[in-house]
Order: sequence, then C-alpha cells, then structure tokens
Amino acid sequence: MAKWRLATATLRSYLRSPPPTIYAIGNPTRALSGSNQCLRYSTSLADDPRGKWLTLPPFSPTVNGSTLGKELFSDGDSVKGSTDGSTTALRWILRCRPDLPRNLVLKLFRLRQVRREMSLSCDGDELQRSQLKRVAAKESLNVGDRIYLPLSVDNDAPPSAKKESFHCSEEERKFVCSLVLYKDPAIIVLNKPHGMAVQGGTGVKTSIDELAGTCLTFDKTESPRLVHRLDRDCSGLLVLARTQTAATVLHSIFREKTTGASAYGVKKNIKSLKRKYLALVIGCPRRQRGQISAPLRKVVVDDGKSDRITVNDNGELVSTQHAITEYRVIESSPHGYSWLELRPLTGRKHQLRVHCAEVLGTPILGDYKYGWQSHKSREPFVSSANTPTKPSPSPSSPFGLDLEGGDVSSKQPHLHLHSKQIDLPNISQLLEKMQVSSDSDLSDLDSLKFDAPLPTHMQLSFNLLKSKVETCEN
Repeated sequence: MAKWRLATATLRSYLRSPPPTIYAIGNPTRALSGSNQCLRYSTSLADDPRGKWLTLPPFSPTVNGSTLGKELFSDGDSVKGSTDGSTTALRWILRCRPDLPRNLVLKLFRLRQVRREMSLSCDGDELQRSQLKRVAAKESLNVGDRIYLPLSVDNDAPPSAKKESFHCSEEERKFVCSLVLYKDPAIIVLNKPHGMAVQGGTGVKTSIDELAGTCLTFDKTESPRLVHRLDRDCSGLLVLARTQTAATVLHSIFREKTTGASAYGVKKNIKSLKRKYLALVIGCPRRQRGQISAPLRKVVVDDGKSDRITVNDNGELVSTQHAITEYRVIESSPHGYSWLELRPLTGRKHQLRVHCAEVLGTPILGDYKYGWQSHKSREPFVSSANTPTKPSPSPSSPFGLDLEGGDVSSKQPHLHLHSKQIDLPNISQLLEKMQVSSDSDLSDLDSLKFDAPLPTHMQLSFNLLKSKVETCEN
C-alpha cells in the first residue's frame, strides 16, 4: 500500500509540472538528415523552474599566452600550438571570473550548484539543443558550451576576495589618466612618476595596481593587470595588460627574456623585449661601455626586519639569480657625475641599482639603500649664476607625491633612475592574428616603441650639469 501511494504521488507531481518550453530556431520544421529526423530547438533558460542563473560566455578556443610568448623568441615565423582547444569547467570559470576565489568555485562544484548547457549535433547537422545538467569541476567542455552559476555567488564571496575599487577625487583621476602615454585594446603604457608605488604593501597607501581598476578601465570591464614592476622611487615606462590573455602573453615575454639570457647575451630577435634606462650616477665607470654578468642573492639584515640584494661573488652554495646588464657611458661631468644608459637583459629585483653600486662602483644618485656611503660624503651641487634655474612650480600633485625638487643640487636628491625606452611586439595585432588563424605568420608583426620624457628632478639635474645626453638609440 505504501509503495502504491508513493508511486501515485510521484505520477501526480509529474503530471502537474509544466512541460519544457520549446523554441524553433529558423524554420520550425523537422530537418531530415539521412534516415534520422532532427528538430532544431532550445530550452528556455529564462522560464527554467529552477530559477535564474549567472551566465558565463560560451566556451571557445583561446590563445595559450604562455606558449605564444615562447614562440615570439623562437626562430620560426609562425605560431604553432598556441591555441587551447579544450578546457575544464573549473578552468573556464576561473578564466571568465578571475575575481572569484578558487576555494569558492570548488565549493560550488561540491554542492553541485554549477550547471552546464551543452551544444549537441545530429549526424553532421548542427542541432542547437540546450539542456541544463550538473557538471563536475574536471569535466571537459566542448566549443559552444555554457556554464551557469547561482546568482548568489557574488554575495557568497568573502569581502577580502573582492577587489574594491579605490575611491579617488576627480583631480586624482585626471592625474592618473594624464600618466597614460599609449592605449590599445591589449595594453596601457604609463609614465610612472617618482614616489608612486606600483603594488600595495607595508606602508603603501596608494598604488597603481589599486588605481588602475578605478581610473584606467576605460571601455573594458576588466581592470588592467601588472605585468612587470618598477621600484617606487624609479620613474618611467610601466606596461599594464588590459585583458587576462594579454597579461599571460606579456608575463611570458618578460619571463622568457630573463630565462633566455646567458653569459653570452640573448638572441637579437626583432620581436623580443628591449628596455633602456637612463641613470645619473656618482663617479664614472672605468670603461665606457661593457656587460655586467653578476649573480644576485638576497640577504637578511637588521635582525630579520629587512633585506637587501647583493652580488654573490664568494662562490657560496646559496640561492642566486643570474643577472646581466649592458651599460654605456653617455657623458661624464667634471663635477663627478656620469649619465649612463642601462640595458637589463634579465629582470631581477634591484638589478640595476646593485650592479651600478657594487660592480661599477658608481651608485645611482638618490639610492640610499645601496649607495649610502657615497651620499654620506657627497656635497650638494652648486650651480653657477648662468645655469638654468628651476622650472616654474606646478600645482600640488595628488596622492602626496613630491614632484618638485630632488635634483642634484638638493641635500637629499630623488632616485635618478628612469625607464626611458621599451620595445614590445604589438600584442593587440598579435591577438587579432591568432583569432583569424592559430597558425599565423608573425614575420610582419609590428613592434611598438615607447619613450618616456624625463621626470622633473632628472631634467633639472640635466640642465644644472649642462649635459648633452644623446638619444638612446642603437
């Protein structure tokens, strides 16, 4: 009797439930394919009785940025194997929603709250029949499949996982936008001022990483991403990626540039990364030009309260990083200063500052961390009567930045290290080529060249020393 009642209740519930809504696509007739007949239809998700869902874009093969970055440093002119033809449901969610923490997404899979809309076919005829079903985290997706998440996913995310936009005034917003030298669909290039941190940390109130999501999104929903670093006191060119794919490609380019360097230099690939810095140093190197190949290591000082980078020249079996820098003396001043052009072939922390101070014996002006002894005995430069005076003061800069003074005549000058030039492959053009064909010819890929004007304190030091700095060219 109990089984009969259960069966009757189940049947009654089934008969009361509404049938799925069927929509014909194109001509609502049955399409014949051989001996089979297939109806082109789709289940309406808006009327789905299970509620509303957060819809992710349909899966499509995407560019493998890591592989693409490596290919740019190869001798070949075509890119092969640089497209991801398949992915898992977990990877696709994390790619479409990088703001969601991985633990939260995995929890949704464990609770079976993730749905999949499959695109099916019938004997070669495309059958757009969409059906919602539960999906596992490691389940592979087909091209055109969609993933649906519960709308509560944004509320379930912990506050620490949500990247809050930095609130700034209109004046501060205009100041950040004024730093933009170049913008295209893939990248943004800034001329970073002295004193502004690139990334947040201890004692950092404002960073470019925070401001980018508020001031530099422009026409995109994604926040620009950092792809390399500059010291807080270093000024000059800073590249940001506007999409996750562009960020992956650029990360790979910067990484390959470092790992591909050797004691004999790197390949002179026209599509590779090239960087040039301008520095004013105390003293003059013995040789006018050369290549520094000195490994670096980190040492802890002040009872573990801080650390510094130093050259590992004692042969100890410690963790070291290979670092190579090419340098050229542009001009030496009779007042005991020299302008140097620095070309880092690797990207190590404080590489240029340590190589100048410990290898060349000419610390960068304003570098008190690695050149404190030279600054201790240094006297401020005294200019003659006919030396160009300081430029007219500019309005107070936002974020408390000290953009006035700090030149060679100051008792405590700013760091005189400036990222002057960067040559990059045209990432936007590259991604457009990859969308057309995964086996694209990159022999005609354009190269983007950027040049950042000197900051105020370095320009004033240039005027005071009456230097004639040559244009940094090959």
